Amino acid sequence: MEIDYRAEIERLKRELPVTVVAHYYQRDEVFEAADITGDSLELARKCKADENPWVVFCGVGFMGQSVKVIAPEKRVLMPKIACCAMARMIDGSYFDDTVEYIERHGVSREEILPITYINSDATVKAKVGKMGGLVCTSSNAVKIIEKGLESGKKILFVPDRCLGQNVANAMGLRSCVVGEGECDPKEADVICFNGFCSVHQLFTPDDVEFYRKRYPGIKIAVHPECDPSVVALADFVGSTSQLIRYVNSLDPEQKVAVGTEYNLVHRMRPKNTYVLSSTKPECPTMNETTLEDLYLTLKSIEEGKPINEIFVDEETVHYARLALDRMLEIR
Repeated sequence: MEIDYRAEIERLKRELPVTVVAHYYQRDEVFEAADITGDSLELARKCKADENPWVVFCGVGFMGQSVKVIAPEKRVLMPKIACCAMARMIDGSYFDDTVEYIERHGVSREEILPITYINSDATVKAKVGKMGGLVCTSSNAVKIIEKGLESGKKILFVPDRCLGQNVANAMGLRSCVVGEGECDPKEADVICFNGFCSVHQLFTPDDVEFYRKRYPGIKIAVHPECDPSVVALADFVGSTSQLIRYVNSLDPEQKVAVGTEYNLVHRMRPKNTYVLSSTKPECPTMNETTLEDLYLTLKSIEEGKPINEIFVDEETVHYARLALDRMLEIR
């Protein structure tokens, strides 16, 4: 007999002490099945405040880890432990190699303050925490880097070079990318690791030019993970939540092209909203999770045989939590 996944998911949610959460980039049917939706840090904080001991997190691996770091007492399962391509670009050894590169080029370890984008593995967050650094999100990166610079140190920004460069440009700071061209750490305020988001790299200045020509007066809104050449041409630059608020604030007749993940864009509003790309900018790892996966994960709790549980060792939790707490202390 064919299983009605939607009905079974609702039954399991009623009968189990579990909360289902989904990131904005999840496919519609999964997003609609969630009790809590939002962006990565917002979801982790809401999970901590939630009363249920079980969390089923529909997203990518570092997001499930973030819940364990913020709320280690929770049992966190993921229907798919999908790996964010950007987060996978850096691990603890690559982080150490980058610090060593900077030291070889005349900047001592004591002169470096690392800041990691929340889109990173818990081991990287822990490395950052050990060095006295902080986590940031795309919405507070400017504020975090401003605070970091008060230390008088150079900022090592990992893993997203685009977010690091875009913030530096907005603040009038000098930046360079390790491994790209002539990166002299001594001459830079913000030293960026050479990572990027594969989805946001799809947007180009040609896409902006196409929409401007086709729809005179159109607004262009993009995520700061986009290349600096695209960000420079935009009318608005903001995080996922900021993009949602911006688009919703526009007159319904105002056309807007949005440079971020497809699933989010097409849910923003019913008309006059376009995806800033000639191809479908769909995150492949975010779209791995299906309703069947969600059902099977909930069913595993019911059967007492939980699957795909997220574990983070105590030392990593401790130092990663330090980096997160330093961010949360900044208002």
